Amino acid sequence: MAYKQDYDKILTRLTTILRRLNEGEALGTQDLASEFNVSTRTIQRDFNERLISFPILQENKKWKMQDGFKLEKSTSIEETIILEIIEKMSENIGGQFFSKTKKLLQKIKNDDYNPFYTKLNLEDISDQLIDVQILGTAIKSKNSIICQYKVDKPIEVNINPLKIVNYEGFWYLVAVDVRNDILKKYYLKNISCVKITDETFEVREELENLLENSISIWFQEDIEPFDVRLYIESKIAKYFQRKPISKTQIIEKQYPDGSIEIKVTITHEMEILPIVKYWLPNIKIIEPQWVSDILDEQISLYYKKG
Repeated sequence: MAYKQDYDKILTRLTTILRRLNEGEALGTQDLASEFNVSTRTIQRDFNERLISFPILQENKKWKMQDGFKLEKSTSIEETIILEIIEKMSENIGGQFFSKTKKLLQKIKNDDYNPFYTKLNLEDISDQLIDVQILGTAIKSKNSIICQYKVDKPIEVNINPLKIVNYEGFWYLVAVDVRNDILKKYYLKNISCVKITDETFEVREELENLLENSISIWFQEDIEPFDVRLYIESKIAKYFQRKPISKTQIIEKQYPDGSIEIKVTITHEMEILPIVKYWLPNIKIIEPQWVSDILDEQISLYYKKG
């Protein structure tokens, strides 16, 4: 689609400009406009908006990297960008996790300047690094584990760990209960005393697909997936185009005014209702009707309580 092609062109142009600046070149607006077949206004926008967080200045009508700054020690700008985003994500987690991540990244990147800022509000799980490491090993080797899980009081559970996931800032372990072969979600901070057993397991393909396409922790294994169709007004359509709700999202219609209709496959209404509520009143559930009815009822109850 056009917006994807435009995005790819912009990303290629910005990456090329950053690389050349980082190599010490001084670049002129008119020359860049001719090279990339865009207007000088577009190039000015690149520097004044898209690249504003980078240490770039203009001298004698030429753009250059500020003296003393270097974006990377690795071999490519793309690698540096990835490392800087990882660092900012770990900063949101905080604690020992961030300090250890920062020390590791300092070995492979220049830490003098980081133009990226993220606001992810992730839970701090730095006090569980040992258990998380053991869980990661068990997930990779497909070994069952025994651990303590605290609900009202700690209980011992025997589970097949599938994935450590983060939904809306909270960490969970998605696993299958060995006793009844039921998929469950365990709040990660309530897990302790993790021990790997000698028992191995295989992950069912349908579970892998379910996890891959899930939107939130509300996803269900024992419910037949169903489609939800949404009408998205033009003023917010770009956000759904830039970042789809899930891998199942399909744009079914595009209207002249910029509004769109999308289809998403879910297994529980609570996977989609919080998203719709967030974007009200610029979004509408087209079908299924019963999901729209649930939303109407919740809104009605809200106003009655007011």
